[in-house]
Amino acid sequence: MSDNPQKAGQTAVSPAGIKTAWIPAGTFTMGSPPDEKGRWDSEGPQRQVTISRGFWMGVYLVTQAQWVEVMGSNPSHFSAKPAAGETQGGRPVEAVSWYYALAFANRLSVKEGVSPAYRIGGSASPDDWGEVPANKNTAWDAVEIIEGSDGWRLPTEAQWEYAARAGTAAAFSDGSQDWEKDEEAIDKIAWLKFNSGKKTHEVGRKQPNAWGLYDMHGNVGEWMWDWHEAYPAEAQTDPAGGSTGYGGRVDRGASWLNTAQMARSAFRDCVFPFLRSRNIGLRLVRP
Repeated sequence: MSDNPQKAGQTAVSPAGIKTAWIPAGTFTMGSPPDEKGRWDSEGPQRQVTISRGFWMGVYLVTQAQWVEVMGSNPSHFSAKPAAGETQGGRPVEAVSWYYALAFANRLSVKEGVSPAYRIGGSASPDDWGEVPANKNTAWDAVEIIEGSDGWRLPTEAQWEYAARAGTAAAFSDGSQDWEKDEEAIDKIAWLKFNSGKKTHEVGRKQPNAWGLYDMHGNVGEWMWDWHEAYPAEAQTDPAGGSTGYGGRVDRGASWLNTAQMARSAFRDCVFPFLRSRNIGLRLVRP
């Protein structure tokens, strides 16, 4: 990866084959306006958010093949019968909890020779963390980001929305506003309830946004770093969510099962970090 990227969307490929795009620093309006169709109260109030440092973001959702390469097995619900012309390994991994996402990120970092981002119980090695919890776990919930680490990690909610919008302010990154009337346009960028055939699809089959990111709307939802909490009204720089939230971590982007209303750039949902859902996968970032 280049240390001095110059423009949004510049791409690089990691040693393990993770293709990334450069997301530059900048300021945007986070959340949805009160008059946006389908808006949920949790999407406001809108506020100015500054992303003070650029970062690399996965061009695609983490695939089943990439997960197996790092973790050794495939946890996905949709583990067979891909759609015609699509590959099984190219489908997004899902049925992974937020806890599992932490382990994957650190194991990928070790595999690539970069410093792991997460520390649990004083260790950055998932081998020391024990079994991935199937229920709420205080130690895993207290995970820390290691200062100065350059390894893979989940995006913050602010990073994700900034990247998903890619300089736009509409409900969808292609400029669509009405999730019911603009279904034909949305079909070109997202796998959702109306066009998915009740299954996930190989990543990168729809059109990307202006910064070259695919499946930011639909296919599977994406785990965020943040606990889910109400937005503050004031402007923020590099927000990373609250300390405890309402018991759940944020997921973004919506899935094959959801309506287009839930795929809007500002939509946010909340899921317990120990739950595994066939609707939720992940996309990673690096400093």
